[in-house]
Amino acid sequence: MPDDSLYAYAKACGIIGKSFTGKRTAHLGGLHTLGELSRLVFPSFQGEMNEKRSFPLYDLERRIEQNAVEKILSIINSYSQPPSILIRQLMAYEYTNLKACLHNIAKGDEIPRFYDIGRFRTIHFKAYPNLKVMLAGTEFEFIHPDRISLAGDDIIKIEIQLDIHYYVEFKKSLEELAGEDRDFAERILKDEISIRNCIWALRLRTFYGKTSGEISGYLDLLPEVKKSLEMQLDTRDDWRSWKWERFLNPEKQGENWSINPVYFQNAAFHYLNKIALHGFHRIPMSASSILCFIKIKQYEEDILTSLAEGLKMGMDSASVLTMLGVL
Repeated sequence: MPDDSLYAYAKACGIIGKSFTGKRTAHLGGLHTLGELSRLVFPSFQGEMNEKRSFPLYDLERRIEQNAVEKILSIINSYSQPPSILIRQLMAYEYTNLKACLHNIAKGDEIPRFYDIGRFRTIHFKAYPNLKVMLAGTEFEFIHPDRISLAGDDIIKIEIQLDIHYYVEFKKSLEELAGEDRDFAERILKDEISIRNCIWALRLRTFYGKTSGEISGYLDLLPEVKKSLEMQLDTRDDWRSWKWERFLNPEKQGENWSINPVYFQNAAFHYLNKIALHGFHRIPMSASSILCFIKIKQYEEDILTSLAEGLKMGMDSASVLTMLGVL
């Protein structure tokens, strides 16, 4: 394991050095087209379309997503026996895959684009849209297709159940760590669970019109989540001294303020990425350092795909990065 850890960490350092994270995020400024973004991120890719034609956003996003997964897999596969916490972090993609499938099954659409996590994949995608067969023998069997309608509230509840299940299993994976390695991983996990629960609470109130009472039946009401349910969405003073107040959208002179869950999510995820960037070098060759590496690559993937979507809509990269809270 020590040799595995040394090799994995050295390889991860090389990948991070070429990633668009930290100071290298500045390289993403000044872009105006998908072609420019593609050539920057994939300089050796030869399959570009002519700039005068419609650039395939779908293709670029697929390359960005699969590139991130392949880089993460290359590190995890550096171990003869990968630490459970790293496999669990990789499994976040499996949960995302399943959520996408649930939405497409509900709409009667074909199988969605999904992340290929190689030998760690458990869902039987060839059985799509037969959810029961897809989930047979996996950790997702607690979802019972015959008891759900996959309509509105059912999907929301399942998504929240999946998030809770993911973090319960994540906590279990911490048991094989010890000392500072475990303490740092627990700190990241604690903040991430808190932030994601707050995001869900804000989304349920603003996008789905759920009441505080209804939300209580969805979420694990951590103190900061419970407090957020007691505050008015359009009264900024209510949110003074709240745990995550610093991630709220600012007030603008002459405009009535109301909470913006998207702004909150972007700012909070930027904060989590800063912790990961700091933690990557904090305990070299540890499981928590590689955990930070995975989170950094996942955040970079989110930034790049959001940037691609913004460019496709005619925005310049600086505007997109500012909106995402990166600049």
